[in-house]
Amino acid sequence: MADTSSAQLTEQVVANSSTAPSNVLITVSGPDKPGVTSALMGALAAAQVELLDVEQVVIRGRLILGVLVTGADDPEELQDSVEQAMAAGGHVSAGITVHVEVGHDPSNGKPSSHAVVVLGSPVTARAFRALASELASQGGNIDAIRGIADYPVTGLELLVSVESDDAAGDVALRKGLSAVAARHGVDVAVERAGLLRRAKRLIVFDVDSTLIQGEVIEMLAAKAGKEAEVAAVTEAAMRGELDFEQSLHERVKALAGLDESVVDDVAAALQLTPGARTTIRTLHRLGYHCGVVSGGFRQVIDGLAHELELDFVRANNLEIVDGKLTGRVVGEVIDRAAKARSLRAFADQVGVPLEQTIAVGDGANDIDMLTTAGLGIAFNAKPALREIADTALSYPFLDAVLFILGVTRHEIEAADAVDGTLRRVPLR
Repeated sequence: MADTSSAQLTEQVVANSSTAPSNVLITVSGPDKPGVTSALMGALAAAQVELLDVEQVVIRGRLILGVLVTGADDPEELQDSVEQAMAAGGHVSAGITVHVEVGHDPSNGKPSSHAVVVLGSPVTARAFRALASELASQGGNIDAIRGIADYPVTGLELLVSVESDDAAGDVALRKGLSAVAARHGVDVAVERAGLLRRAKRLIVFDVDSTLIQGEVIEMLAAKAGKEAEVAAVTEAAMRGELDFEQSLHERVKALAGLDESVVDDVAAALQLTPGARTTIRTLHRLGYHCGVVSGGFRQVIDGLAHELELDFVRANNLEIVDGKLTGRVVGEVIDRAAKARSLRAFADQVGVPLEQTIAVGDGANDIDMLTTAGLGIAFNAKPALREIADTALSYPFLDAVLFILGVTRHEIEAADAVDGTLRRVPLR
């Protein structure tokens, strides 16, 4: 290469000619074609160097391949042999450029400290710039970026390294990025990178307005002609303005006298949240234990839990006497505290540590459950829950949970294609 970089390389080689062999970074870029990597490795094999690191990425048909080697007695000769090998490749090497850097520090391969997932519809350049600026202001560096979803939202995963690599730094990073994301209409999730992120093995979902659309008790109340009355109590409870147990008893009283067949009618009318089946199906493929913990009613959701092959179900039980609802619940009330206890019981049952659990919910009665879990996700949630959650999702697609975990849309659909379940529902 007859350019400034080659001249600088020659000067550096002369200066280092009497020293021990240096580390050398070879970067190859150009059109992605079969044989490029083989040609490069052939030249390196002939030079009898040792590989320290290899990184490759293909972006829309453009290849960037970096190889860090050691043991090159003459870096200038190594550069010549690499260029000759690429030139000898004919059509393989057309458009390929080679850059060689001597004395590269191998310690730059330090693992990233955090994974940041950005979700939006769309994710604008303005939003991404603002997030990148916030990262920079906290001493953060973006080590890698990859696209993880193009449906039903756009998803980008950033691996980043930050200076304040401690608990206080985690809080500052999450708060700072969340504030920027809220201003620009995107969602952002921040997690520690590394093994713990990939070690999650248990997930529990709230049911009403999370796993399913709507509130079961309001559907039952509609059958009794008291939908508005019950809905008002439900909203107050979800905002944290009423004690959940008290509000539950008040709402259930309105159901007194309903025929038990109404329960089956409501169960048959349940509508899953978009992406719910995909989410559960994919998590099962990954070996997750999946369950639901609900302030709703066991008689209504049991059929759905069986259909989805859930491993754990905890919910309230309606009292039914002589084929009629009495307006009371029996047994333990699944309130805010009971939801957290249920998560712990599920984790103990299957032998999963709490730090490897996930909880997803939308209301104030999910607060204890989300703070108990290793990762708490607020899904289209009330402000009280969003404030304490590790991350919050604003789009009405449950499969966004998978993207937070680092699962890509391509991986989901590749598995669905094998099973014959692949389909994309047009978005309204």
